[in-house]
Amino acid sequence: MSTQARDPRQRLLRRHSDNPVLTARHWPYFVNTIFNAGATRLPSGETLLLCRVEDCAGRSHLCAARSANGVSDWAIDPKPAFEPSVERYPEEAWGVEDPRVVWMPELGQYAITYTCYSPAGPGVSLALTGDFKTFERVGNVMPPEDKDATLLPERVDGRWAMIHRPVSPMGGAHIWMSFSPDLTHWGDHTIVLRARRGPWWDANKIGLSPPLIPSHEGWLLMYHGVKQTPAGCLYRIGLALLDRDKPTRCLLRSNRWMFGPETEYERTGDVGDVVFPCGYTLGDDGDTLRLYYGAADTCIALATGSVREMVDWLKEVGTPSDAVDT
Repeated sequence: MSTQARDPRQRLLRRHSDNPVLTARHWPYFVNTIFNAGATRLPSGETLLLCRVEDCAGRSHLCAARSANGVSDWAIDPKPAFEPSVERYPEEAWGVEDPRVVWMPELGQYAITYTCYSPAGPGVSLALTGDFKTFERVGNVMPPEDKDATLLPERVDGRWAMIHRPVSPMGGAHIWMSFSPDLTHWGDHTIVLRARRGPWWDANKIGLSPPLIPSHEGWLLMYHGVKQTPAGCLYRIGLALLDRDKPTRCLLRSNRWMFGPETEYERTGDVGDVVFPCGYTLGDDGDTLRLYYGAADTCIALATGSVREMVDWLKEVGTPSDAVDT
C-alpha cells in the first residue's frame, strides 16, 4: 500500500447540491419516511427509483418514482407499486424493504431482491418485472435471518449467483454468495467477505450496499460497515473488488471507509448516522456513477463519482482480502 495513500474523505463520492432529492413531502399520499431505493435507467432514458416507503403504522412497501434527469421533477406513482402480500406470502407480514434492482439480459426482465420481514425475522425474497407495474414473485429464497441481497446480472459457470448477508447463530454478519440453476433452489454457499473484529469501521457486521458495479478490473462491491459506538450504530461505506470470472474471490478490500454520514440530513432522522445505498445508475461512458442512498432512514439523497477513481483508490489503500486481520 502506498505510504502517500489519500484521505478517505477525499470526495470519491460528491453529494448533490439539491440533496435530499426525495422526502416524504414529495409523496402523493401520506407516509412517514422515504429511503433505501433500488435504481435503474429505463430504456426511455429515465431514472427509476423503487423506493422503500414506511407508512405511519410502521410497515414498509415499495413505490416507484421516475425522473428524466435523475435529480428533480420526479413523477411518483399515486399508490404503492409493490405491497406485502400476506395471504400468499406470510413472510411479508411485517413489510417489504430495501430493494435492489438488476436488469437481467437473459430473462429480459428486472430482478428485484428485497427483504421480507415477519415475526420470524428478515429474509430474502425475489420478484421479477418488466415494467414496475406488474410483478412475478419468486418468493422467499433465503430464510431468516438474511438480507442485503442482489443477483449478478449474468450466470457464473452456468448458474445464477446471489450475494446476501445471513447472520450466523454463532455470531458474525458476513457477506456470502450462493448459486442456483433456477432462481429458486440455492446452494454452494460461500463467504465472500468477513466482518472484521475489534475497533475497525466494519467490525462484526457488514452488508452489501447497491448491486455489484462492473469495472475494468472486476466487480466493484460497495458495502456498509456498522460500527457500534456509545452513541449507537454508525453506518459507513467501503469498497471491495471481486474477480469478474470467479466472483467468490475477493481481490482487494478497503481498510478505510470512503463515505460516511456528515450532513444534517444524514446524521439526524428516524435512525441517525446512516448512509445506506441500495441503487445506482451508470452514465453512457460506463464510468460516471450516480449513487442513490437512504439518509438517516428518512430521505433519499444522491452522490456522484467515477468507478475508475474508486478502483484506483481501492488499489492504493486496500489489502488483499486474505491478508486482512480479522
